[in-house]
Amino acid sequence: MTLTVRTLSRDEHLAYVNAHTADGHTISFLQLPSWGTVKAEWTNESVGWFTPAGDLVGAGLVLYRQVPKLKRFLAYLPEGPDIDWLGERATAPDGSPHDLADWLNPLLEHLKAAGAFAVKMGPVVTVREWSTDTLKEAIAQGTARRLREVDADRHDDRARALVDRLRSMGWRQKPDTGAGFGDVQPRYVFQVPLADQTEASLLTSFNQLWRRNIKKAEKSGVVVERGTADDLPEFHAVYVETAHRDRFTPRGLAYFQRMFAAMSAEDPDRIRLYLARYEGKVIAATTWVRVGRHVWYSYGASSNEGRDVRPSNAIQWRMMVDALESGATVYDMRGITDTLDPDDHLFGLLQFKLGTGGVAREYVGEWDFALRPLMAKAFDAYLARR
Repeated sequence: MTLTVRTLSRDEHLAYVNAHTADGHTISFLQLPSWGTVKAEWTNESVGWFTPAGDLVGAGLVLYRQVPKLKRFLAYLPEGPDIDWLGERATAPDGSPHDLADWLNPLLEHLKAAGAFAVKMGPVVTVREWSTDTLKEAIAQGTARRLREVDADRHDDRARALVDRLRSMGWRQKPDTGAGFGDVQPRYVFQVPLADQTEASLLTSFNQLWRRNIKKAEKSGVVVERGTADDLPEFHAVYVETAHRDRFTPRGLAYFQRMFAAMSAEDPDRIRLYLARYEGKVIAATTWVRVGRHVWYSYGASSNEGRDVRPSNAIQWRMMVDALESGATVYDMRGITDTLDPDDHLFGLLQFKLGTGGVAREYVGEWDFALRPLMAKAFDAYLARR
């Protein structure tokens, strides 16, 4: 084993992220040092993989959740870590890629020494990809109820081999029931490619309903503007209204204020707030996060009022145009479920995103490793009771 794992300083971690995303490589915003600050209920650590020559070749953010009354932790690397999952980097002494065990075994040793009883991670590695046209045809035919039942436009055999390798190494995954968005982070995502696009070509790639709704919002007088931290209370009021309507528990205003402060301190253009106003009132609001050339739509909210003037289409269009102008190559609309059933209450989310003409992607998903199996089993039981 030639790779070692040790703690990174925030500056070391951020320098790694900046260097490795400059050319379009994706590192999730959930793997940034600032995300550790956002998740205040967890402790956090940045870790790095080093060669014997001292070269930093991989990095990740670990969130530690303590077991009540014990000095033991669940270690979680959301949408990470960033390592050579597919054997593409020549980092071994002989110029070849390292085996997956060379990456993961020293991580497990490091986390166990830190008091972790279990590890959860989520590699950002695409297994399959479906175009909008493919999914529209499947929906129209009505022969498939789940994404996994539709022949993909692209699949990566290396990602499938990665899944088999993880299983052989003792990593386990919850069954893919398709009942929600995945485990903790979404397994299926929807993305709009921006590379080689212009504003005109991007708009042309939308379906007729999206283009009509964007035009309707403009004619109705919906104004989309960039907000500041001072506008977060207005965002939060609409977000709470959304939570009540869609029956989920909203996060407090302090959470978003902490997110805005931590990410803005890391990079002045890391996070943006957008507000859609109609007749002077905020009726939709969103947050936009950027790492390198990848932009995510991270949080969204809409009022029960003014939905007929299509503020959601208008605000998404503004964020996509701004992402394009910033040099981004991907606009990530984040999670979807794998349902293709029009009667499913979550189908509308996919239908809305399909209107942009993007692609649906399936990641390899989140994986668990029990460092102390009895404690890991007891913790799962504790969570189930909660």
